[in-house]
Amino acid sequence: MSTVDKMLIKGIRSFDPENKNVITFFKPLTLIVGPNGAGKTTIIECLKLSCTGELPPNSRSGQSFIHDPKVAGETETKGQIKLRFKTAAGKDVVCIRSFQLTQKTSKMEFKAIESVLQTINPHTGEKVCLSYRCADMDREIPALMGVSKAVLENVIFVHQDESNWPLQDPSTLKKKFDDIFSATRYTKALEVIKKLHKDQAQEIKTYKLKLENLQTLKDAAYKLRESINQDQEKAESIMTQIKDFEENIHGVETKILHAENTSKEMRKLQDQISTSSIARITLFKLQQTQYAALAEENEDTDEELKEWQSKFEERIALLQSKIGKLERELNDEEIKSSLLSQTINDSLREIGKLQAEADAHISLRHERDSTIQMLFAKYNLGSLPDTPFSNEIASNFTMRVKTKLLDLEKDLQDKKKLDSKEVSFLWERHATTNARHSKIEGQKQAKIESKTGILKRMKEIENERDVAEHELSNLNLSHLDEKEKNLQIELERKTHLLGERDYDSNINQKRTEIFSLDQKIKALAHERDVMATDSDDRVRLGMRKDELEICKNKLKKIMGDCKDQIRGVLKGRIPSDKDLKKEITQAFRSVAKEHDDLNSKCLEAEKEVKLVQMKIEDAESHLSKLQKDKDAKRRFLDLKLQSLVSVSCDIESFPDVLVEAMGKKDVQKSKYNIADGMRQMFEPFERVARAHHICPCCERPFSTEEEDEFVKKQRVKSSSSAEHMKKLAEESSNSESQFQQLDKLRMVYEEYVKLGKEAIPFAEKSLNQLMEDLNEKSQAFDDLVVVLAQVKAEKEAVEGLLQPVETFDKFLGDRKSLEEQIEDLEYKLDVRGQGVKSVEEVVLQLNALQNKRDTLNQEVENLRDEQRYLNLDISNLQTRWHSVREEKLKATNILNKIRKTEEELVRLAEENEQLDLDEKHLAEDLVSVVKEKDTSLLEYNELKSRLEHEYDEMAENKRIFQQELEKLLALASKIKEYQDSRKGEKLKDLQDKYSLSKSQLQK
Repeated sequence: MSTVDKMLIKGIRSFDPENKNVITFFKPLTLIVGPNGAGKTTIIECLKLSCTGELPPNSRSGQSFIHDPKVAGETETKGQIKLRFKTAAGKDVVCIRSFQLTQKTSKMEFKAIESVLQTINPHTGEKVCLSYRCADMDREIPALMGVSKAVLENVIFVHQDESNWPLQDPSTLKKKFDDIFSATRYTKALEVIKKLHKDQAQEIKTYKLKLENLQTLKDAAYKLRESINQDQEKAESIMTQIKDFEENIHGVETKILHAENTSKEMRKLQDQISTSSIARITLFKLQQTQYAALAEENEDTDEELKEWQSKFEERIALLQSKIGKLERELNDEEIKSSLLSQTINDSLREIGKLQAEADAHISLRHERDSTIQMLFAKYNLGSLPDTPFSNEIASNFTMRVKTKLLDLEKDLQDKKKLDSKEVSFLWERHATTNARHSKIEGQKQAKIESKTGILKRMKEIENERDVAEHELSNLNLSHLDEKEKNLQIELERKTHLLGERDYDSNINQKRTEIFSLDQKIKALAHERDVMATDSDDRVRLGMRKDELEICKNKLKKIMGDCKDQIRGVLKGRIPSDKDLKKEITQAFRSVAKEHDDLNSKCLEAEKEVKLVQMKIEDAESHLSKLQKDKDAKRRFLDLKLQSLVSVSCDIESFPDVLVEAMGKKDVQKSKYNIADGMRQMFEPFERVARAHHICPCCERPFSTEEEDEFVKKQRVKSSSSAEHMKKLAEESSNSESQFQQLDKLRMVYEEYVKLGKEAIPFAEKSLNQLMEDLNEKSQAFDDLVVVLAQVKAEKEAVEGLLQPVETFDKFLGDRKSLEEQIEDLEYKLDVRGQGVKSVEEVVLQLNALQNKRDTLNQEVENLRDEQRYLNLDISNLQTRWHSVREEKLKATNILNKIRKTEEELVRLAEENEQLDLDEKHLAEDLVSVVKEKDTSLLEYNELKSRLEHEYDEMAENKRIFQQELEKLLALASKIKEYQDSRKGEKLKDLQDKYSLSKSQLQK
């Protein structure tokens, strides 16, 4: 609690500016008494000014508050107020306010010179002065005293001219009460709370809508999650089926490869059959020619025949010699004939093969021409010349078809762009209509809510109006006016009567007389007591000395019992008796503050430890999840490697296995490409050897035997290379398939390696850091707990000393009081005055003065009773007058309230009608917008379905057209390949060679 100790006044009102007047305020009560004009009110005004900075009323802005310079005979006077008080914390503070009043030519000027706060530094003991502006000083002192400025101004140091402020008008009274009880900030807080409540209600409404939307999204998410799970199951089953299909495809591809090889062998047999058929036809024609060349049948006689026989035998003998010669020639010719027959047979086979290819070429040309005619007729690409077409014409027609396809593609894209603009336009129109619909719907809902609120408000206002009319019916306004007038007249009469009798001056005069009588009575009583009570003082002195000895023994006992504890608390130091309580209290406060700080730090450390433990649990679960994921990937890779690699291997050798598979794939593919290249070179080598009789590689000339041997080797290698190619193709396909499957596993392996080298070590590192952090925080927490226990023990030790120290301080005060009493008694017994009056005379004078004092006291009491009764009557009249005024004011407020409610009802009715009209218009707009929305959506759906149908038709036509074009391009490619191979010229050469060989053979 703050207390006022002393105050110095200089140059304030009637206080002389040259003299310092110091007033000491005693505890627990200080009475300020004195005659009128002595300065009692000035003291209260100085206290109020020092504490609040507010000048007293009717002081003309401070000009009449400072000592008048005219009275002092100077042009300038200075005033000063020094107030020493203890703050709420028990700290001594001196407040100094200095003022100056200057006499100008036509007016006086008041000025506040200086505002200073003076404190004592508790560490150095030096005085510290701080200067403040007046406004800062006015805020600082009430804060130091722990009392608001309003309480100081209106309650504690209220001026006597303002002491009737509770009877002022309601608005001023409310403002003062708000200032006293600090109700303004609570009113503002209530307004803020209401505003926050409204905002929070709006936010709650918004969040409810968001919650409903989120709930819908959540349900959709659950459905999507279920569908995802189902799709994943389907995907797993489909993957299983895909694996089965891949195995089946692999088997079918093997069969297809085998069928292709069989088909190649069948084509070779068909070529041989066609060659043999051509040779048979040629031989049959030769037989017919020889049969037609025979002579007619002979019809001569036997003699002629015998004569011819003898001649024939002679001729035979002659000819036999020729036959021997011719046989030798025949042998040579047979050798030559066999060679020519072999040449003819080879030529026939080659001619048959080339003839079949020529027929196929002619059929391809016919098919190409028919395809071109069909495309030109189907897509109206223009007129065509007569078939067959030349290659240049067919190429030109093919380019025209390609151009047509590109035009169709471009038309399709252009149409899509145009249609997309139209579709986007319709969709934007639908979206705009939908937004208008939502906006009108929201406006309509807002109008409905406003209408409901207006109706509710109208009902509340009608209820308030009915209540106000009922209250007004209970009040009689004419009676209230008459009663107010009578009370005002009676109040003025009583107040005038109180002013005429001047009770205060009479009472003060009599009290002055009583005070002088009391002084005389005290002097006589003291003189009588000195004369009559010497023995009593000695008895009392002995009793006080005994009490003082008992008090000292109790102090020694308390100090002896608590000495060790005090030494422990104050670090081995024992303070003086008067400072013991202060230091123990300070020690308890410091220990309690330290205990509270450590307790809060301990709680924070415990929270940090729990937080780190939660993080460690999360890190362990994350690490366990990563380990499980790594193990699952390892098992998956092991299983796949076991199924793909025949040799058992570790997962760590997967890169080596992948590189080995890739190398094996490249080797197999290289072998296949080399074998295929060599196989393709067999026939060219054979043709070069037959045509030029040289080695195709080194261009060395061949003899007939070497040439036959080379051709034979080439044919043997060509026949054996098919099986070898088949085997190499199968091995290459297997190695390619194995590499692709291993390459698919590469991503899984990389994820496995990343888990092992990055994710898991990082998670383990984070876990180790968290564990280290946990150990540090746990150690810090344990240290805090230990220190807290020590401080708690110290606090309990100091707390145990508080009660004995309080008792010690009480006995110490008793000892001091007893010592003072003993000192007074000893002084009385030592110093006695010698009077000239007898005891009887003193007693007679004392009784006379007491009787006179009693008479004056009785008169003062009578005057006070009369004044009190008169003030009571005035107070009752004022109360009744104020109650009547309040009733009248209440009636006026009720009338104003009724008029405002009527106006509010009319305004709300107009708003309600306007809302009905707006709601009707919005309903009409909503119907039109709904129709427009449905129409735009229908148009959008129709256009979208029509365009999708058109796009499908155009895409189908494009696909068919593209297939026909690809077919045409394939035919053109085959025709060009045939022409580039110059097989027609080769057929013609072979036919000429065949004719030449045949003529040579016939010869």
